[in-house]
Amino acid sequence: MALRDPLVAAVPGDRIEQVAELKGQNTLPGRLGYEFADAGLLRLALTHPSAQTASSGADYQRLEFLGDRVLGLVVAESLYNTCPQDSEGALARRYNELVHRDTCAAIARSLDLGSHVRMSEAEAASGGAEKAAILADVCESVIGAVFLDGGYDAARDLIHRLWGQRLSEPGPVPIDPKTALQEWAQGMKLPLPEYNDVARTGPDHAPQFTVEARVSGYEPARGTGSSKRAAQEAAATKILVREGVWPESKRE
Repeated sequence: MALRDPLVAAVPGDRIEQVAELKGQNTLPGRLGYEFADAGLLRLALTHPSAQTASSGADYQRLEFLGDRVLGLVVAESLYNTCPQDSEGALARRYNELVHRDTCAAIARSLDLGSHVRMSEAEAASGGAEKAAILADVCESVIGAVFLDGGYDAARDLIHRLWGQRLSEPGPVPIDPKTALQEWAQGMKLPLPEYNDVARTGPDHAPQFTVEARVSGYEPARGTGSSKRAAQEAAATKILVREGVWPESKRE
């Protein structure tokens, strides 16, 4: 088990996990603004699949699945109320940006969730606590845990606190990568971009798609994602960044 916290690391043997849990409960709920009735849910939400043991056999993946859906509903509800003039397409672009992996990872970093995640030594050594994918997963799993512990209102309040101005004062409507690539190609008087499915991997409950984007006269690019659309957007983003249409910070 990876234990990066010096206070936890200083505790011998069978007390390590108890102190890690106590320390996490003493600090993290304060940043969340939520006290768990069932502290075990928070512990589970912070358990990476690599930390599974024969005795526990559980990790945050199911809570992540639930939290992802709760987050989506809260964001959709908020956008519907705060952006009454937006079309469906504009709402969708705002939604995609607010629930994007990078946004969830940024929220996780603001809470220092990475330092509380229980993971294997190998995962920790590879920088797991700083990986955007893991941080985003944990952010969603914590939302799922709050939902189970306190219900929808508690989860909605949590999301509104953590997302803050992102939700309460939406800025200009963002443009999605596929639309940006299409507009760029049209501006260059080129045919519309094409997207070709390359591969589908992973289990049915967590598939990964690989898609190749092509613009006539330019090198193609491949992207991966948990849905075909996400993979298409990742591939489109790579072309936009590579060709200097978007800054490097836009890369998936």
